[in-house]
Amino acid sequence: MPPNPTGPTNIQLRMLIRFLRKAAKSNEAPIWAYVADLLARPRRQRVAVGLGKLNRLVNDGDVVVIPGKLLGNGRLQKRVTVAALAASRSAAEAVVKSGGRLVPISNLVRENPKGTNVKIVI
Repeated sequence: MPPNPTGPTNIQLRMLIRFLRKAAKSNEAPIWAYVADLLARPRRQRVAVGLGKLNRLVNDGDVVVIPGKLLGNGRLQKRVTVAALAASRSAAEAVVKSGGRLVPISNLVRENPKGTNVKIVI
């Protein structure tokens, strides 16, 4: 019988973590290694950020990474680019309605490999 697995068992999440670590090393961007470490936590320790908190912490035009789930509670009144592991349907609609973008984390890494001007919301 194999030992209990450590870390996430979701294969897509494991591939994302591996991709982030490789991107951090090849681009000399420690922000992606930090995001990978946050995603490698147990599920109960992952963050869940509401739109109200996001609205308080960001400015117009910011690029934000959420290493967890974006929830639809609160209001978002700023145009931001959000990369999250997951997002509720109402949160995704609110981001698009406010003029922002919701992208997967891997696409954000491809767009901005150095991670310049990227904020992490935890």
